[in-house]
Amino acid sequence: MSEKINSESAPKPMGLYPHARKVGNLLFLSGVGPRAAKSGSEEANIPGLKYDKNGNYEEFDFEAQCHSVFNNVKTILEESGSSWDKIVDVTTFLTDMKRDFKTYNRVYAEYFKDNQPCRTTVEVNALPSPIAIELKCIAVID
Repeated sequence: MSEKINSESAPKPMGLYPHARKVGNLLFLSGVGPRAAKSGSEEANIPGLKYDKNGNYEEFDFEAQCHSVFNNVKTILEESGSSWDKIVDVTTFLTDMKRDFKTYNRVYAEYFKDNQPCRTTVEVNALPSPIAIELKCIAVID
């Protein structure tokens, strides 16, 4: 059937769902964001994001969020018995395509220069925390 997998080294899920599910030789990752490993949903745990006392952006570094989300995906893959080079499909959710797509595409190319999975990128109105990117991946397990 299927096996639920949770990583102790990745950010905690924001609801009742596993980090991944193994079905046959496929691994389906739940949506993964850039929150710091072992963190909850607090804004202070989002790389490249800081607010001033009025709730306005003091710092916003989308590239830092890209690197963090890719590292979180890699952690979950490896703890689940797969690896980065075995990703076969990536769906990416961005909250501001116009502002962030060029940076995302550049950073994505650094991480996927050898492995080139199928990819879909969509803009969404919001994500469950003040993150600007989330990935949903499918990988193979040997």
